Amino acid sequence: MFESLTQRLEGIFKKLRGRGTLNERDVGEALREIRVALLEADVNYTVVKSFVEKVRQRAVGAEVLASLTPAQQVIKIVNEELTRLMGAQGAELQWAPSAPTIVMMCGLQGSGKTTSTAKLAAKFRQEGKRPLMVAADIQRPAAIQQLQTLGKQIGVPVHVGGPGESPLRICQEAVRVAAAQHCDVLLLDTAGRLHVNTELMEELREIKARLQPHEVLLVVDAMTGQDAVNVAKAFHEAVQLDGVVLTKLDGDARGGAALSIREVTGAPIKFIGTGEKVEALEAFHPDRMASRILGMGDVLSLIDKVEAAYSQEQALELERKLQEDSFTLEDFSAQICQLKTMGPLEGLLDLIPGMKRLKDIQPDAKELVKVEAMISSMTMGERHNHALINGSRRKRIARGSGTTVQDVNRLLKQFAQMKKMMRSFGGVGKASKKLRRGHLPLPLG
Repeated sequence: MFESLTQRLEGIFKKLRGRGTLNERDVGEALREIRVALLEADVNYTVVKSFVEKVRQRAVGAEVLASLTPAQQVIKIVNEELTRLMGAQGAELQWAPSAPTIVMMCGLQGSGKTTSTAKLAAKFRQEGKRPLMVAADIQRPAAIQQLQTLGKQIGVPVHVGGPGESPLRICQEAVRVAAAQHCDVLLLDTAGRLHVNTELMEELREIKARLQPHEVLLVVDAMTGQDAVNVAKAFHEAVQLDGVVLTKLDGDARGGAALSIREVTGAPIKFIGTGEKVEALEAFHPDRMASRILGMGDVLSLIDKVEAAYSQEQALELERKLQEDSFTLEDFSAQICQLKTMGPLEGLLDLIPGMKRLKDIQPDAKELVKVEAMISSMTMGERHNHALINGSRRKRIARGSGTTVQDVNRLLKQFAQMKKMMRSFGGVGKASKKLRRGHLPLPLG
């Protein structure tokens, strides 16, 4: 995500830091490079022009040139302007005063609209709501089956219309079904087309006019760059969007769509898709995304993932074991399973400030598999007391797990280091609170 842009900006800022004092010419040179980097990232030209001018106006004033750390001030200004460009603050969904809240999902075919509908439903269900999905896309025959399959997977009911029913009729009937079944969120998976056309827009306008949805969300593919921005603009002009769901952002190394959509359309990005799994949907936070783009990590999103993976009871139990020094390799194995539920390891490391710059760290999911194999090859006594693992036992564990004695030695060393680190953090719950307050330094090496 944003890999190319992040690398370019980090290089530009590194040069600035190396200069000590800055003059207007230095700032101008850096801004020219930032302009090129943004254009190469497929950010809209008008957006780039406006962005660079706003940074220039602030960066050549006393705010920067008279500062003791001018390079840091420039970076701070770029960070603030990036945040403002993407919306300043996260935009939340508008909930109906009385159920059900109707969310109308729209987008072109292939944008990930049906999958995003299911991801949102899964998110709402996890938050304690009772969602109902509506298969109103009758243009693509596989869309209904896809939504039904996803519904079974996440445990959310799907309303399907009868033969020959129009999308409007299907949606109207779904409102009655939602009320009868006490569902508090209604997600309308409307029809898409291969391109923007009059027939599609008229159908969406009719559904919106008759059902008066509380949220109209457009799903767009981030990897299409400027096309995503143009699609968003066309939909916004036709049906007045309340927000955008940006999919496949994890596969977009440039990030032009994320940086352009809000400025061009006025519609805020509300959610981003960061993977294929139903859990891979995040609320969009402009300030956090700006930090990621500038290579500063995103600690708050990391905390959100940790807190979602751990129940309060699990966190308290882990803290108890750490305090009593009874955390075992069996517990370590359980932590690895929890880690897997939080998404790809590379994505988690990207959220940690400075981690991208540590060249010797090469995250590899295969290493986690090896660790699990080694722990599985231990006896219960060895897992609960790793001090029992002498030379002969290490050889047996290595043979049983298809690894080497060096691998087993490395695991035991890492386990001891992790226990020490987690004790200093005070456990998951305390660490999260300290990090949110900004009081806890992260161990980066």
